[in-house]
Amino acid sequence: MSVNCNPLDQIKLNLDACIGKKIKLKANKGRKKVIEAEGILENTYPNIFVIKLDKSNAVRRLSYTYSDILTETVELTVDDNRIGASM
Repeated sequence: MSVNCNPLDQIKLNLDACIGKKIKLKANKGRKKVIEAEGILENTYPNIFVIKLDKSNAVRRLSYTYSDILTETVELTVDDNRIGASM
């Protein structure tokens, strides 16, 4: 594994390995609004990643930046392992 000083690049590499896996999402939307959902990590891009949520009658996609994980605005859990700044 290569040494990577940039934590955003490390978060992206961790998410690249989880594409297609089931993810638990906890996102702070401000003013005491917190979203908790489960979905599949659909894709990663240079600045954002996309999570596909399966609702009963509609498919919804949410996108976040890697800095959202770094600042702990968004918490992702894959197979009981948390992805983020504490890794």
